[in-house]
Amino acid sequence: MPSVYELKPKFQQLLRPFTAALYRAGITANGVTIFAATASVGYGLWLALLPGSRWPWLLLPAFLLLRMALNAVDGLLAREYGQQSRLGALLNEGGDVVADTALYAPFALLAGGAGGWVLAVVFLAGLSEFVGVLGQVVGGGRRYDGPCGKSDRAVAFGAVALALGLGLPTGPWLVYSFVALAGLLVLTIWNRARQALRVA
Repeated sequence: MPSVYELKPKFQQLLRPFTAALYRAGITANGVTIFAATASVGYGLWLALLPGSRWPWLLLPAFLLLRMALNAVDGLLAREYGQQSRLGALLNEGGDVVADTALYAPFALLAGGAGGWVLAVVFLAGLSEFVGVLGQVVGGGRRYDGPCGKSDRAVAFGAVALALGLGLPTGPWLVYSFVALAGLLVLTIWNRARQALRVA
């Protein structure tokens, strides 16, 4: 199914000069991965400590774009500069789940009654990545199938954060947004499991 993930090759192409500069500076793929996860946890704490402030929400879309760029850069460093490793694979997969949880769980602190659905989305997001990794175990390869992969979730959460940062009051629309995300994640989990088995 269509996914923002399909734009990744073009995104990586834009980042190749920056990646080359990092390599020349001695920055490693694992270093970028750790920095991205650590920065995400720090930003998540800012959101959690100031859920009523507009600035953390208003700036979140820009941070999510930065995080996507760093995720692309660490992959480029690993593949194109001979930095692939088992440790890197563990850091990459684990760091993504930690970062997602840190950045998205604070949405549960907002007024509007969507807290339970936010936590469901966070759980399903982690499960979708787990199933994606399990694709390798069964011989179907790492699965990135949509419709609600990592990049798609970033766009969705970024849009909600932007609306909040611009002053849109919390209300039923928050619940509807996260119910829709939960449904898309269930479909994503199903697609990843089905495609992994089909390929295997």
